[in-house]
Amino acid sequence: MNKAILLLSGGLDSTTVLAIALDQGYNVSLLSFLYGQKHNYEIDAAKTIANYYNIKDHHILNINLDSIGGSALTDDIEVPKSRDMNTSIPVTYVPARNTIFLSYALALAEVKDIYNIFIGVNAMDYSGYPDCRPEYIDSFQKMGRLATKAGVESEKKLCIHAPLMKMKKSEIIKTGLALGIDYSITHSCYDPIKKGKPCGACDACFLRLKGFEEIGEKDPINYPNV
Repeated sequence: MNKAILLLSGGLDSTTVLAIALDQGYNVSLLSFLYGQKHNYEIDAAKTIANYYNIKDHHILNINLDSIGGSALTDDIEVPKSRDMNTSIPVTYVPARNTIFLSYALALAEVKDIYNIFIGVNAMDYSGYPDCRPEYIDSFQKMGRLATKAGVESEKKLCIHAPLMKMKKSEIIKTGLALGIDYSITHSCYDPIKKGKPCGACDACFLRLKGFEEIGEKDPINYPNV
């Protein structure tokens, strides 16, 4: 059975990627991060998802990107609501986050002798982050093949899987529902209100709600003002 490291945030996209990887027969090790995010309730969701799929190998790393700041997710910056998403890169972009996450995944993969890494990046319905583009994933994969002992000594080649890259949010949700995902246990909101309830107005909530609406389905999580 093929083995893989899968980056699991606890959100809709990464959970869909998990269902895809399992459907493809991968034996998955999960990697999640407490990185100083305001919406750290997503880690509780990631734990719930790991339990739901009975995956015992779940690594949760504390890397404190809030000590660097520079993002509305990790710093004293207001999370924008109901914004025009056709404008510049938003303040919710966390500097170098996917590079940092993938680097940890690369290290874990090398230790475990794994050559597949799954990540839920998307270049269609997304917030405009530069590290969600296909050229970025291709570049990281090339770097990973050059920068590791495994890359030099093994005939196997590192592969970064981004199965959602060219999907609209509605297509992602439709795919996940077909694979039996219970989206009520996922968490997407950047700025949750008390007890992790989603705000319904940040970019993540907007894209999620729009995706469900486009396929004629109701999002199963509870939005207080939607």
